[in-house]
Amino acid sequence: MKSERPRQLSTAEERRETVLRTALGAFAARGYWGTTTSEVAKAAGISQAYVYRLFPNKELLFTAVAEHCFVQVRAGLERAAADAGGSSPEVVLKAMGDAYARLITDNDVMLIQLHAQAAAVSEPAVREAVRRGYARLVEYVRGASGATEAQIQEFFARGMLCHLIVSTGADEVDAPWTRTLSAGMRHY
Repeated sequence: MKSERPRQLSTAEERRETVLRTALGAFAARGYWGTTTSEVAKAAGISQAYVYRLFPNKELLFTAVAEHCFVQVRAGLERAAADAGGSSPEVVLKAMGDAYARLITDNDVMLIQLHAQAAAVSEPAVREAVRRGYARLVEYVRGASGATEAQIQEFFARGMLCHLIVSTGADEVDAPWTRTLSAGMRHY
């Protein structure tokens, strides 16, 4: 007789991660204002009350999703810095930039960043989460690359330009303006 394995209940942390992953997809698709916690709960297969138990309001859920994306970006930059073919600021920044270009092929990561920046304009808690995320990224890039302030600024400016190129599909259009914006940029 085959013995049945006891069913293990999900822990609160596992449920939290499930809600976070589900919310990431929902917020990426419809943004901060277009997503409800009831939609997230339904997609995660749990009650809205349980979502509120894990995240007391939509704002905290969204900021957790945005912070999760910043963690993913940081992890990608860390891997790239560790694998860079040299230690000069230029080599490390190039490796991190290439890793970031690959990372934003995951539309959810890019969309959450764009939605978070848009929501930050009018939502103070989101603004603070975006500030904290970028503060940590800038300090990481500074420490890992040893780059100058100007190089770090250019690195982040190129990242924002990558968002524009990818989100508008500019790399799919052969026109003078797209060639100007895309010159020297690599997209996957």
